[in-house]
Amino acid sequence: MLIQILGMGCAKCRKLEEWTRQAAEELKLDFRIEKVNDLQQIMTFGVMVTPALVVDGVVKVAGKVPGIEDIKKLLG
Repeated sequence: MLIQILGMGCAKCRKLEEWTRQAAEELKLDFRIEKVNDLQQIMTFGVMVTPALVVDGVVKVAGKVPGIEDIKKLLG
């Protein structure tokens, strides 16, 4: 599973990465996290507000940091 965190490195982006990693580990998923901070690349996903969570190429959430339990549902 490829998990991408879209954002320029703000505090919310870092929190989303941390919580997503924790959720994926708790679910015992086979995953790789990639940080995407290039604005042009972020825009190819159609995302206008960061942070955003992308799972296997599909934008799951943008503009907010969901809780760990919500992230687990998005990854499941």
